[in-house]
Amino acid sequence: MDANQLSSPSAIAPNGPTPDDAGAATRGPSWLAVMSVAIGSFAFVATEYMPVGLLPQIAQELHVTPGTAGLMVTTPGIIAAISAPVLLLAAGRINRRLILLLLAALLLASNVVSALAPSFAVMLLGRALLGASLGGFWTVALGASGQLVREDQAARASATIFMGITLATVIGVPLGTLIADLSSWRVSFFATAVLAALALAAQALLLPSLPPKAAMRTDDFRAMLSRRSVRRSLLMVGLLFGSHFAAYTYIAPFLERNASFGASWVTAVLLGFGVVGFVANFVASAFVTRHLKASLLTLGALVLAALVALPWLQASRVGVIAAVMVWGIAYGAIPLCLSVWMQLTSPDRPEAGSSLFVSTVQIAIALGSLSGGAVVDHLSIAATLRFGALLAALSLLVIMNFDTRHATLKDVLEK
Repeated sequence: MDANQLSSPSAIAPNGPTPDDAGAATRGPSWLAVMSVAIGSFAFVATEYMPVGLLPQIAQELHVTPGTAGLMVTTPGIIAAISAPVLLLAAGRINRRLILLLLAALLLASNVVSALAPSFAVMLLGRALLGASLGGFWTVALGASGQLVREDQAARASATIFMGITLATVIGVPLGTLIADLSSWRVSFFATAVLAALALAAQALLLPSLPPKAAMRTDDFRAMLSRRSVRRSLLMVGLLFGSHFAAYTYIAPFLERNASFGASWVTAVLLGFGVVGFVANFVASAFVTRHLKASLLTLGALVLAALVALPWLQASRVGVIAAVMVWGIAYGAIPLCLSVWMQLTSPDRPEAGSSLFVSTVQIAIALGSLSGGAVVDHLSIAATLRFGALLAALSLLVIMNFDTRHATLKDVLEK
């Protein structure tokens, strides 16, 4: 598949509109509706990543270890992995507008419960509510994006919704950390509650009716998983995301304890991580479609190098910052590359492919943060960075296993 094919509406947003859907999109403020979903994506990702920068403060106040506190990332990941396909199967022909509004309300409730949590058990309840809404949001939102605008604008609509993810990655974690430094971690969760309320209000006002095109069946998932290329691709996705979250969940404690960074420096480094990732995401979009396998190999190798280097460089402030920035550059482009890769595996069943991708990512986030927490509690924070490096090395082996010497990557993935 060449760059022109991948930039077409059917490639980026395969659930493109039918003529009726396009007509519906033109009757309302469609681009405002797209922006309302993008606000939702920002709120969801900011809420999901929020505990990363607040882990030490929350662990101390709720009387748990940093490793146990990592369950705030693990819990929503596990539940989101289940909710993505289950919601798609259970939703049937329910209007997607109603589903998006219900999921936004759940996100608001999650943040309020987390902000008021008197104990770690209640905090996990709040994070469970996030998980219940998270998987369903991504499955429904990406599928609905093509219904909000004309067919020739579908790719731009999808890119706008993904912009919410990028912005949340750039400013979500450092902004939450900054708010916590100025007041408390509870105020950080109240801030994301305001974001969720804004997304709910915007979608209630701006989203048009979004009738589904067809009900998803379990046979669609079975057909996808029966293909070896799909199974290997999902393993690659899981290893890359698992590598990142096994280490990144505990980056704030590493910077504080191992590298002796103060709170303001931690905030600055996390902001830098997000900014370079934001830039890398857009730079990668210019060449990733033509060199997808090479891009993933390069990015995975950069993550591996950064995670191996950090424990060795912890006595050098400049060295630590440089390694974190390399890590940010690599991870900033990885979700885009993996999203394009998975599109190539499922051109005939885009909703099933999207759901499997979302589930795999959430499982990887959950297991990565959980296993990383176990390593932190039983060994050390530096050890979990090395564990993340091991997962990154395994992902490189899986990527190299896709033999493209005598065929295009598209042909290999479709088998």
